[in-house]
Amino acid sequence: MISFSAVQPGLKLADRVAQQLEAEIRAGHFKPGAKLPTEAVLVQQLAVSRTVVREALSRLKSRNLIESRQGSGVYVRPASVEPLNFDDLPSASRDAVIQIVEVRRALESEVAELAALRRSDEDLRRIRQAVDDLAQAVREGRDGVEEDVAFHRAIGQAAGNPFLISTLDYLAQFLRSATRVTRANEARRADFAQAVTEEHDRVVQAIAAGDAKAARQAAADHMNNAIVRIQQADAGFWRQDGERLAQAILPPTP
Repeated sequence: MISFSAVQPGLKLADRVAQQLEAEIRAGHFKPGAKLPTEAVLVQQLAVSRTVVREALSRLKSRNLIESRQGSGVYVRPASVEPLNFDDLPSASRDAVIQIVEVRRALESEVAELAALRRSDEDLRRIRQAVDDLAQAVREGRDGVEEDVAFHRAIGQAAGNPFLISTLDYLAQFLRSATRVTRANEARRADFAQAVTEEHDRVVQAIAAGDAKAARQAAADHMNNAIVRIQQADAGFWRQDGERLAQAILPPTP
């Protein structure tokens, strides 16, 4: 019989319980069709209230991982294709911002390479216009978040892959918040801001030249450098701005 570990008190307790239950299901400890322990057993083993257990089970039901059978109990559903879900992931931290940038690095390196191979003159015009819009936002003292996201989306359009564009559009709700953190950090130092401008320019130049290898490398370097800049941010930045801006990286769990 599987024994669960007690969950330590804290925020989003139901999410932690849901994560532990999901981990057991995905590890195969509960096969499709298997019955989960009763609420009473889960309450005892996890050291949480019945309300927390019910909320956790509700989260798993909403993701089609389990189902209730009246008068019988809760059972694991057969495996199915699930929608991408970030609701239970940690947020509001330096690590979360870095992890989002790592996701961007994986996607945008590929996007930049494809853009260099496939971009049209109109695509290139849109990319350069996005660069100009970002520079204008900085001159006007704005954070440039929307313009930064628009710049990267313009490159995504040039890649000519609708699946990549849809993925980027979905992730945009998370990327905007992480970008607010990175740009707020970069605006604190002139060398950071200048480096970002130069990195963007290298990406654009490689795409314009049709150099796929250089475009991929320039995009990866840009994301790697963004991670380094976040790692170099001092504790004062995180106390004053970083944690507050990072709060919105992930939407609140309903």
